[in-house]
Order: sequence, then structure tokens, then C-alpha cells
Amino acid sequence: MATPSAPADRCPVAHDGSERKTARGADPTAPALEQREGTWHVRSYAAVRQVLREADATRQAGFNAEMATRTGLRPPVLFEDGVAHRDHRTAIARFFTPKTVDDAYRVLMEEASDKLIADLERRGRADLSDLSLDLAMQVAARVVGLTDSRAPGMAQRLEKILALERLERLPPLRRATSMLRVNLHVLRFFLQDVRPAIRARRKEPREDVISHLIEKGYTNGEILIECITYGAAGMATTREFIVMAAWHLLEHDELRRSYLAADEPERHRVLHEILRLEPVVGHLYRRATADVHVDVDGVTTTIPAGALIDLDVRAANADADAVGAAPLCLRPDRDRAPRVQEPVLSFGDGAHRCPGAFIAIKESDAFLTRLLRLPLTVVGEPRLGWNDLIEGYEVRGLEVAVHARAAGSMH
Repeated sequence: MATPSAPADRCPVAHDGSERKTARGADPTAPALEQREGTWHVRSYAAVRQVLREADATRQAGFNAEMATRTGLRPPVLFEDGVAHRDHRTAIARFFTPKTVDDAYRVLMEEASDKLIADLERRGRADLSDLSLDLAMQVAARVVGLTDSRAPGMAQRLEKILALERLERLPPLRRATSMLRVNLHVLRFFLQDVRPAIRARRKEPREDVISHLIEKGYTNGEILIECITYGAAGMATTREFIVMAAWHLLEHDELRRSYLAADEPERHRVLHEILRLEPVVGHLYRRATADVHVDVDGVTTTIPAGALIDLDVRAANADADAVGAAPLCLRPDRDRAPRVQEPVLSFGDGAHRCPGAFIAIKESDAFLTRLLRLPLTVVGEPRLGWNDLIEGYEVRGLEVAVHARAAGSMH
């Protein structure tokens, strides 16, 4: 079934203007490329994609990468670059292929979603951020191998770690205090969740990331860092997107009906468009290791080696040259430029493109198709916050209630 269409000059809802809920720092008049306060800011789709594909002239500089690489441990895949990163990505690719997702994780996604929806019906109401956290953690734990915890609450332990601030922005004393606090949470995560998983897989390897890392000779500390990295990517970002997608679909009756009536590829198109409009990670950062020559409107500008580069994903995803007219409207049928993918740069691009993109959309779809078939009323006012570490949004307070007549029924 085709997704809803709309005239090119207006949003497919009753009012005109931006449909984006996460307009933090948005400035449509900002230049596509500029240097300000020692940082190069890149905002056009073509220029952001170009820098992301400069694997031999840049290195990862976001997510506290430049602080974390000073530990002396082997860096996690998110922080690796060059040959080491390419080899690592090739080795783990098998965990994230569409076939693996269907064969190994689809049943988990569906059964976990069914249980969460049944619990919602029994209780009558719930905050969607709690439900999405539960689902995202279950799926991420299965992929990574964090399935042998000594106590419940792994998601909450990981959440506390991810509350770490951007360290390079802090004065020395506050940085030390922040690191001490987060290290205590890291220790709890290791003792309660990671170490039991490592011990279980040393005895009996399985088809998951931890088993792969043990086979490759990673130390316990290095496996811990990888688990935090994969947990952040698989839990935090997917959790937020599920809630954001539900927020949009609960507000747009026509789009919700069309989504529920569509086949899987069309439903994924709707979710990709919501993600384009609301990328969970709004900025990516790179450090130039050589001169980077960026083309903007036929003019080449050289970003010198050593420069910090701020890649504005939220701006690039709203570049009309790439995504067509009305770029701040939610239009699943939009006419994008050739070779521009549906989520645009929401999953990144180049060597560090998110390997779990297919998993994230699959589990979001599994949950949302079940949730949105219920007769729901929004009873809580969503609150939009921000995680400065990942430059991403956090949606809390989107509470829904199931109509009394639907109690005990999934249909």
C-alpha cells in the first residue's frame, strides 16, 4: 500500500510549517560550511556525506572518543579508524545482516513486543519510554551477549553510564568528578552484567559479539568498553526513536492508519522518514588527520589537518537539495535526489555508518504495529530533553492509556 502523499509545498497534516519536534539550534539561514570558534561546522547533505566518507583523512572525535583513546586499552569499534576499524567491521557484519536479523532476532522482537503490549493492556497505561527501553535492552542484550546478569536492572545501570557529560567541555575538577561518578556505574555494570556474560561464553561460546571478542583475544576491560558502546547504540538510540515515532504516529491519524495497513517495506519507509526528520544523533564529530577539501556549491574549501569538524546531521537531513521540497515536513513519499537514502544521514555514512540500522527499524516496527492497533489515548505531556554526549534527544512522559473497552483484547 502506498504511503500518504501531499502537495509539494505543504505538510501532509492540517497545518503548515515544520513538523520537526527537535529543532534545537536549528538555523535555516546558517551557511553550509563555516569556521567558528576553532571548529568547522558542516551543514549541507553533500558536504557532510563527503566528510563522513573521508576515512583516510579524518578520525572519530565524537562520544568522548578523544578522551577515551587515552586509556591504553584497545579502542572499541566506534572509536577505531583505518585498517583496524575496517577489519573489525568486516568481522562483526554477520551479526547485523538482514538474514541474521530475521533468523536470530525477529522472534525475540515479536515475542518481547507481544509481552510488553499485553502488560500495557493489563495495567491500562504506561510511559512509552519505559516500554521502549525494555524492548531495546532485550534486543541489544541478545546481539551483544549480555544475557547472564546477576541481578535485574541492566538497562538502568547502562543508562547511568550514558549520562556521562561531554568531557572535553568540562573544567578539570568537574571532569574528574564526572569520571569518578561514571566509573562507579561502569564497575557495577561490569560486575553485574559483563563479567557473568564473559564467564558463560568462555565455557560455551555462542553466536554473539562477546563470544567473537573473546575469540579475538580481547581482555575483560576491552570487552567491557565494547559492551558499553554496543549498549549505547542498541539501547539508547533505538529507545528514543521508538518513542519519537510513536509520538508522530499518534498525532497523525491518517498516517497512522496508512502505516498499519501497509506492507513491511512501506512501513519501513514511514519510519525512515520520521527518522530523517528526527535523527536521534544530531551531530557527528571528526578530527581532520590531513587536509580535507570540501566542495560547497562549486567552491572548494580546505579544512586543515588537526581541525575539529562538527557535522550537523539534523541540518543535512533537512537540505532541500537532497530531500526535496518542504524538508521540515513529514512526507514518506518525498522525492529525494538520486542515491539519497530514505533515512538520509540518520545512520551516518562511510566507514562508521551504524551497523545496526536494520535491527533498529525492525524492532521499532515490531513494537509500533502492535502498540498502534490498540485504542489509545495520550494522557501524559511529552517532555523533550537532550543528551549532550550523543547530541541526541530524550523523550519522557509520553504516557498512553488503553481504553477500558479494550481490556484483555489485542484486537
